[in-house]
Amino acid sequence: MKLHVRNISGGVAGEIDVRSDVFGVPENSALLHQVVVAHLANKRQGTVKTKTRAEVSGGGAKPRPQKHTGRARAGTIRSPIWVGGGRAFGPSPRSYKQRTPKKMRRLAIVSVLSDKARQGSLVIVDKLDLTDGKTRSIKSILKALEINSSTLIVTDGPNPNVIRAARNLKKVKTLPAQVLNTIDLLNKSHLVITTDAVRKVEENWGGVYKGEVVDSEIDGNLPQSKPAELTTTEEEVLYLSDEQLISALVLQIDPPESSSERVPDEDIGDQLDEVSEE
Repeated sequence: MKLHVRNISGGVAGEIDVRSDVFGVPENSALLHQVVVAHLANKRQGTVKTKTRAEVSGGGAKPRPQKHTGRARAGTIRSPIWVGGGRAFGPSPRSYKQRTPKKMRRLAIVSVLSDKARQGSLVIVDKLDLTDGKTRSIKSILKALEINSSTLIVTDGPNPNVIRAARNLKKVKTLPAQVLNTIDLLNKSHLVITTDAVRKVEENWGGVYKGEVVDSEIDGNLPQSKPAELTTTEEEVLYLSDEQLISALVLQIDPPESSSERVPDEDIGDQLDEVSEE
C-alpha cells in the first residue's frame, strides 16, 4: 500500500510504499485493552505499606480491667478502632506485574499504527533535520502540517535537536522508532514519523500479523469515506418531490389491490392519519 509523504513545510514530497501487514492491519479492541492494562499495571511500584495492630509499637498492656468499669472491653490500645492503632486490611508490598506475550504486544502496535493510518492521523515526513533546538522550529513544523492536537514524533534513533525543541511543548512527545509502544501511540492524537523511522518500524514489527490485511489506498493521509453505491431505486428516491415521496410511502404501507389503481393526492394525508391511528 502507498502513503503520501510530506515535507516540513507542509507540501507533498511524494509517496512511499509501506507494508500492509504493518499499516493495513484490522483493529483489535480486545487486544489493545489487554495490552494497555498490562502496560499500566507493570508501571505500578507496589511499595505502599501500612502497619497492622501487630506491627504498631506499644499496646502491650491491657488498658483497663475487663469488667466493672462500665466501659467497653479492650485488650490493646493499638486496635484498629483506636486512634494511633494499626490499620485493618491495609495495603502491603506486592507485585502488579502482568506477563503479556511478545506477539500480542507487537500486534497491538501494528494495530494502532494501522488505525492511525486509516483515520488520517499518521503524517509521514521525508526528514526532520533541525539546525537548532528551538521550540519555535517544532511549532512551525506542526503548524505547517496543520496539526493542532497532541502529537507523537518518531524518528530513526535519538535526534538531540528534535528532543530539545519539543521538550517544552506539553502535548508533544518524541520517541525513537526502536522504543515505540502502544501507550504512547494511543495517548497522542497524531503521529508524525520520518521515512527512515517507517523503515525501522517495518523492520521491527513487519511479518508479525499473519491474517487478512486492509490494503486500501489512503489519499493525502486524510480519512477518505466513499459513499456507498446507490441502487436504481435509491437514486430515484433522491429526486422525488415531497408529495411523490409520501405517495410512495403510503403505497408501501397499504398497497392497492391492483397495480392500475392510483392513490389520489387529496387522500394521502387521510391515509397517513389512518395508519398512525392503527
